[in-house]
Amino acid sequence: MDRVLFQFSEIVRIVGGNPYYLPLTEKGGITSVISDSRQASKGCLFVPLKGERTDGHYYIQEVFSKGGKVSFVADEFWSLNQDSLQTYAVKYRGAYIIVPTPLKALHKLAEGYLRKKKVHRIGVTGSNGKTTTKEIVGAILSQNNSTFMNRGNLNSEIGLPLSVFEVRDDDRWAVFEMGMNHPGEIETLVQIVKPEIGIITNIGTAHIGNLGSQEAIAAEKKQLLSSLPSTGVGFIHEEEAFASFLKEGVQARIKTFGERTTPGFEGAENLGLRGWMIRLEGRRIHFPLIGRFNLKNALAAIAVCKELGAGNSEIKTGLESVKPLFGRGQIIEGPVTILLDCYNANPHSMLEALEFLKEIEWQGRRIGVFGAMKELGSYEGEAHRTLGEWILQKKLDGVFLYGEAMETVYRLLKSSAPSVPVFLEQKLEALALRLKEFLKEGDIVLIKGSRSLELERVVKYIVPDHTEGEHA
Repeated sequence: MDRVLFQFSEIVRIVGGNPYYLPLTEKGGITSVISDSRQASKGCLFVPLKGERTDGHYYIQEVFSKGGKVSFVADEFWSLNQDSLQTYAVKYRGAYIIVPTPLKALHKLAEGYLRKKKVHRIGVTGSNGKTTTKEIVGAILSQNNSTFMNRGNLNSEIGLPLSVFEVRDDDRWAVFEMGMNHPGEIETLVQIVKPEIGIITNIGTAHIGNLGSQEAIAAEKKQLLSSLPSTGVGFIHEEEAFASFLKEGVQARIKTFGERTTPGFEGAENLGLRGWMIRLEGRRIHFPLIGRFNLKNALAAIAVCKELGAGNSEIKTGLESVKPLFGRGQIIEGPVTILLDCYNANPHSMLEALEFLKEIEWQGRRIGVFGAMKELGSYEGEAHRTLGEWILQKKLDGVFLYGEAMETVYRLLKSSAPSVPVFLEQKLEALALRLKEFLKEGDIVLIKGSRSLELERVVKYIVPDHTEGEHA
């Protein structure tokens, strides 16, 4: 039987607004909260959001026809479409709550829902590694207690509040990943979650085009630490360049994580494609995620979970249970080995991926497939020139470039390393076919680019029977 999240009257009390319903409307329990009409089911509450291409308000009838019970409606839309909305209410016995902004109403509702729970709340943000760190923390804490994590990358001002309603009464821990691509987003998310523990994985350059500077990114991320209560604890990396700024004026205790400061860490052996062998207070832990960047994520999780009382046996079991997420250091083995790291790309994560490709012990050729980096604004040209310089330093055996911004990289490589095969394409199929023709058995290929480019589509040209899609 579906859980009842709210009664109609409770939603009105939490979000305010004006309720509209008919005497025959079944104003009982709400069993789910959605913003996508395709997910509509009996008893759901619909949050119609206005996007770039469409307005969710035009799908209210569809939601009601599938058994949806209540919909938020923006004041402005109600005033212009009251007759048709009332018709839907009569036909489907639906109800409305008329609010200034459906998204703000969603935020209030999510905040109100969490306020009813006794769960301890952990927030994770950062330019890189936040999803993986969230997953590792959750894997460790779930060894002994029911633990919630927001699914996949539901980390935005829309995704996070929608995920909140999956928190259950018996959850002891709730780990929330908090994304940010515009000013004020972290502040909005911490207001909903009210975390007791905060983790900033790093301050990089992701979304710098929307924020304007790395200092502005640091100021946004700091909102997580600033929101913590005096009894809370914040975690930052031991070599974080913005450490002094992040600590200033924060009432919570701030601790560091890393190879020198994570409690009990005694070193780690790099196993290449098999991840790491971590030594923790005499225990050997096989951590399967590749790259020094993922070791850093593991050290963050260990520090946090030790602070929360996890024992070394839970930490060992949790770390060893972690699986690579789609497009984040994912390994596809075969005659040609693929490192699929296409979930996102910014200068910092590009460098980390390149360093892994260069450092790994490998007998065959090392090939790089790089897609343009997005959301860099005025930094785009400089960032791509720097990427070209890094690629030169790593001395790869072949380079494949995709996207208009890669023109800069292409010209640099052609002029500075004319003996290295370099290809630039603006159509993905053309890039993939060139790559397929170039590859030979024993090669290792790094595929790295921004999410919007969907570079995972290249894989099917190399491994025709590979069907795995995005699941994170």
